[in-house]
Amino acid sequence: MSKDASKEAVLKSAYADLNKFGQSGEYEKALKAANRILGLISDEEKALHCKVICLMQLSKFNEAVQFMEKNKLSHLLFERAYCEYRLNQPEKALKTIESLGQTPLSPGLKELKAQILYRLEKYSECFDSYKDIIKNTTDDYEDERTTNLSAVAANLAVDPNREVPQLREDTYELCFNSACVLLNQNKFSEAEKKLKICEKMCREFLEEDGASEEDIREETAIIRVQLAYCLHMQGKLKEAAAVYAEALKHKSSDPALVAVASNNLVVLNKDQNMFDSKKKMRAAMADACEHKLTSKQKKIIALNNCLLALYANSSDQCQQLCSKLIQTYPDVKFDAILIKCARLAKDKKYKEAIELLEKFGSENEDHVFASKFAIVQLMLLNGNKKGAVDVLMSLGESKYKPGVISALVTLLLGLDNKAGASSILKEAVEWHKKNNVSSGDLTEMWRQAAEFHLRGGQPETAASSLEELLKKNPKDMKVLAQLVIAYAMFNPRKAQDASKGLPGLGTLTTASEIDSLEATNWMMSTKAVKKTAARSEQSPGTPSAEAQKQKRKRNRKRKGKLPKNYNPDVPPDPERWLPKYERTGYRRKRDRRTKEVIKGSQGVSSAAADQFDMSKAQNLGKNSPAAPVHQEPSHGPRHQHRKGIQRKKKGRH
Repeated sequence: MSKDASKEAVLKSAYADLNKFGQSGEYEKALKAANRILGLISDEEKALHCKVICLMQLSKFNEAVQFMEKNKLSHLLFERAYCEYRLNQPEKALKTIESLGQTPLSPGLKELKAQILYRLEKYSECFDSYKDIIKNTTDDYEDERTTNLSAVAANLAVDPNREVPQLREDTYELCFNSACVLLNQNKFSEAEKKLKICEKMCREFLEEDGASEEDIREETAIIRVQLAYCLHMQGKLKEAAAVYAEALKHKSSDPALVAVASNNLVVLNKDQNMFDSKKKMRAAMADACEHKLTSKQKKIIALNNCLLALYANSSDQCQQLCSKLIQTYPDVKFDAILIKCARLAKDKKYKEAIELLEKFGSENEDHVFASKFAIVQLMLLNGNKKGAVDVLMSLGESKYKPGVISALVTLLLGLDNKAGASSILKEAVEWHKKNNVSSGDLTEMWRQAAEFHLRGGQPETAASSLEELLKKNPKDMKVLAQLVIAYAMFNPRKAQDASKGLPGLGTLTTASEIDSLEATNWMMSTKAVKKTAARSEQSPGTPSAEAQKQKRKRNRKRKGKLPKNYNPDVPPDPERWLPKYERTGYRRKRDRRTKEVIKGSQGVSSAAADQFDMSKAQNLGKNSPAAPVHQEPSHGPRHQHRKGIQRKKKGRH
């Protein structure tokens, strides 16, 4: 056999093996077969392509890219873009596809581009791509594409101005994405119901498919965590914490799920259970989560990490994390600055914190207002009320907002500056009248201003505020009455004219109101209420009323009963109501069971013992007080002897 024939036989055998192993999914063996071919013919195009595919199937994407670069396989754009996408280089992958310059793209490139756009969070373009693919493609993957489209729609729902199309919900994946749409629209109650339906659908589907309980738990974990988020946002914190903890307990293989559940538990812990929070934050910021989370999720976790450092009283770490957060996510710079200032305030470095906020406010005009309020807060924490007033007064026309006016008046009154408080209220009233600004409901501000000026003896200013109130609600008689009072203090004629709008006395009360007022029982006892109710039920002149009158006339006062042995000549015993053992004439019966204590030496009787007691003999003398004489109490009715009643002896009958 010639050399060429032998080479051809080897090629045929290698290609046969390559085909066989490729179809059976044995890519390691297929790769060896491709290498055998390339060993014979190094530039064999099909073998080169097959080797790239084998490397991709074996997830050796980096090696595949290097192989394509080495062999200058520039025509394999799909394979190159896919490898870059799997290597978490979506920007590079998109450039590779766009470098083709081919329109329209092949179906494979279209789908890959849609996935890359989703990873790059370009949801509008991604949505349009999937719509185009679904419209122009008919195969067995329609459900998967619709699921992807609904996932994109869920992310688009974050924008309240974006209209999200209604998609079908006949699979648990589609139902889950519909629930996510509701979540992003802040419809938490509806989303909760849909997620419960989704979990049920998922369980039923997997049980029919013969999945194990472990697989079902793994698949439903993401639904459970999303449900916990719903509960969390509805204020059901205990239930949410329990679901998060359960999800983490089973150690899901999805790093994104672990990160989200861990972060949300840290949020629930707040400034409690620091050790557990630090542990969970490490899990949320693991390297495995880097390419699994969206930029928004990563930003929130990083911000929460800064807050955790603040709560943990780690000053240096907090400052470092905040600086890193500003570099990575410039759009949350103000939040990071506030955390920094809060940390400085905890360390009593108020001046440094105020300087930091002033610098930030001067560089960022959009945050000037909020920065100044933060400065006011720091000044108040430091006890500098005057400085806080000065900052609020420097807000320009913004100081006339109701909230700012309220704060200013409170602070000025705290500084005992009633004139200043009155002046700022007056300015606010005049400014709102002049500019006719409708910044929400100013009714309460007008009312408070009027009452303040009335108390402060400034009826004209109070009248001005009340006039504005009356314009807003002309039928408010209370305001009109206050206005009349204010006018009466400086312009009686105007007060008289205004009083004509007040209702007359006849219209204020009616006969029914007087009756109900008389029937009110808020100051009566229970018996009085019953009597009043009975009187109101029975009108005078009825037979029952007459009968009651006659009955009352017949009732006579009877004398109280006296005891049988009562003697009117003997005064009653004043101790008759006391128990016997508390009366002065009570003598305790001698109990034979108790022995008398005998004092004195042996052989001396207890009666003679006192004369040998020298402690008592010392007190005897001329000046010693006389022994108290016992006075027999006068015998009352109960002490008089009664005749004994002879009882018959019981005998046999």
